Amino acid sequence: MQYSSALGYSAAGTATGRRRPRAGESRSRGASLALLGGVLPLALLGLWWAVSASGIVPSFRLPSPPDVWLAGIDLAQQGLLGQYVAISTQRVLLGFIVGSVAGLVLGSIVGLSRWASVLLAPTIGGFRAVPSLAWVPLLILYIGINEDSKVALIAIGALFPVYTTVAGALRHVDPHIVEVGRAYGLGRVALLARVQLPAVIPTVVSGLRLALAQSWLFLVAAELIASSMGLGFLLADSQNNGRLDRIFLAIILLAVLGKATDALIGLVERYLLRRFT
Repeated sequence: MQYSSALGYSAAGTATGRRRPRAGESRSRGASLALLGGVLPLALLGLWWAVSASGIVPSFRLPSPPDVWLAGIDLAQQGLLGQYVAISTQRVLLGFIVGSVAGLVLGSIVGLSRWASVLLAPTIGGFRAVPSLAWVPLLILYIGINEDSKVALIAIGALFPVYTTVAGALRHVDPHIVEVGRAYGLGRVALLARVQLPAVIPTVVSGLRLALAQSWLFLVAAELIASSMGLGFLLADSQNNGRLDRIFLAIILLAVLGKATDALIGLVERYLLRRFT
């Protein structure tokens, strides 16, 4: 009997008698869902265009989609748009990786050890309740107005969703699966990596998605206060200059980038589910 089968992670062990969809069927269904998901954004775009063209709302209150598009072209021709997108994405990914790893470690410790939960959980819960902007003065004082402080703030935002979901999920892992892993002679680290974490993959991925969304939120907080580049800076600078078209552009770019990075997490989830289930 293979190890994965004994732990209940083989395809045969998890089958329910239903026919699995073929690869072609899955791709076709995925494409249909993607097209369906694009209906609402297109409808909102059409509504926005219609309202701005009708003159119901003046242009200084609601720029039209062509105005926003031209604002993006103008920034791109100046060589700024690509830089802003690249630097913001880099900050988010670095902070997300650092915060997620720290959250995974802390969540595993608290989720697997009763003593660690008693000692650490109340303090971590207190830090989790601190608003994002409250960290900014401290980070600037200790680290300075540079990339490190921004990445650190984003990492703080990513840490807590991963910590919370991992710690909660590991407390509810089926003890029978854990016992089987111990029967195979697995130590604490191997048991965590090969049994317990794979058992809670969907929950962990949900935590990663929340952490990624938090990373984009904390990015804007960091760039609004102490930055000379990035999409958060573009928001603040456009507000000061009354460029509502650029504000809309920055918001749309943040939405697109957030969705694109979330889709990457979805691909990782599919791989992990195929690998461990």
